[in-house]
Amino acid sequence: MNTTTTTPAAATYQLGGGGYFSRRDWLDWLFAVAVAVGGLFALQRYGAYMDVYEKGILLGSIPAVVWLGWFWRPLLWLMVAVAALSLSAVGLYQGEAGADLARADSVFLLKYFLSSQSAILWMSMLFFMSTAFYWVGMIVGGERQAMMRLGSRIAWVAIGLALIGTMVRWYESYLIGPDVGHIPVSNLYEVFVMFCWMTAVFYLYYEEQYGTRALGSFVMLVVSAAVGFLLWYTVVREAHEIQPLIPALQSWWMKLHVPANFVGYGTFALAAMVAFAYLVKQQAAETRWWKLAPLWLLGIVLCFEPLAFRQDAAAGGSSYWMVYFGISALIVGAILLGRRRIAAQLPALEVLDDVMYKAIAVGFAFFTIATVLGALWAAEAWGGYWSWDPKETWALIVWLNYASWLHMRLMKGLRGTVSAWWALVGLAVTTFAFLGVNMFLSGLHSYGSL
Repeated sequence: MNTTTTTPAAATYQLGGGGYFSRRDWLDWLFAVAVAVGGLFALQRYGAYMDVYEKGILLGSIPAVVWLGWFWRPLLWLMVAVAALSLSAVGLYQGEAGADLARADSVFLLKYFLSSQSAILWMSMLFFMSTAFYWVGMIVGGERQAMMRLGSRIAWVAIGLALIGTMVRWYESYLIGPDVGHIPVSNLYEVFVMFCWMTAVFYLYYEEQYGTRALGSFVMLVVSAAVGFLLWYTVVREAHEIQPLIPALQSWWMKLHVPANFVGYGTFALAAMVAFAYLVKQQAAETRWWKLAPLWLLGIVLCFEPLAFRQDAAAGGSSYWMVYFGISALIVGAILLGRRRIAAQLPALEVLDDVMYKAIAVGFAFFTIATVLGALWAAEAWGGYWSWDPKETWALIVWLNYASWLHMRLMKGLRGTVSAWWALVGLAVTTFAFLGVNMFLSGLHSYGSL
């Protein structure tokens, strides 16, 4: 007799009887109506300030948001909470004389929780806390699942605050001036916030799908590393200040190109950290030091990477990055020394390999879309689809790298150690395309200098 075993997470997404729409419950339809009403209200109220393309984006986002909420119920609750709290923040900015940005310093909830900067600072702290709870859960005994569950829930709150901060920042930019207002995806500060929440959302989806929280210990490390950069960038560069868009970015293309790009960046980073977990588990029983040399070398590279940002020593950057380096060294050293205990909590190598593949596949699809959108934007802004600008060249290198990885997996059956190392190399290539080009090269895309 044949039997089929289905995990609880998989069972949630199995097709039931009837058609797709007949399986929707009252909450799904209430959510769809609320999204449609909100989108149409925004079109009616602000349509005069939009061109035809922006109106198309707004109308297209309505079914997209509804589908996301229907596809994965946690996203529905997340979007409802973000919308409610963001609108509450907007309401708090209203005073007797009208909306006033100065109320962010005088209204308690804005000052400490719901202004864009407050929400993003809370996001930063909570992502650090989530990472810590995941690792406590990884190493403790009987309370392991409770600690990791807490880490997961804290990550959800951090994502919510990141999105609230983004939405409120969007509104705040218009309070500064109608000519200043723009969607907050235009500089390194804003896109780092996007990278943090987007990477965490994709991880939490895979966490539920595969029924394991152990990977959160690794994936949240890269999110916390991004938060560390964000805090430095905020303090040293005062990057949280809202600035007007430069002419080249005053385009509706930005609303599509940048988010699609960061789905790619986030999932590529997720895949690389899963690859790191794969190598740790694979080498858990190894005792010969020379066999572990590649992992130790990887640890050294991960530790010294932050030192690239020491160029701002005069502004206090040197001491910050030395502390960052020290913490990175302790974390990587502890992972490698405790690899046996850690490996025992990680899922099977086959599961790690599958998560790595799915993350890269999703990222590659969105990165391809972003590259095509970028070419169309370039044709409109600069008169040509491709100019071999350093950012464009490195984007092509990133695309070719992951195209080759997927080709080798699908056509040649690439698995295991080689694919894991390749995914890690891919993260290095992607990081240079994302940050290194801004630091060491100049070109048409040099908008977010370090």
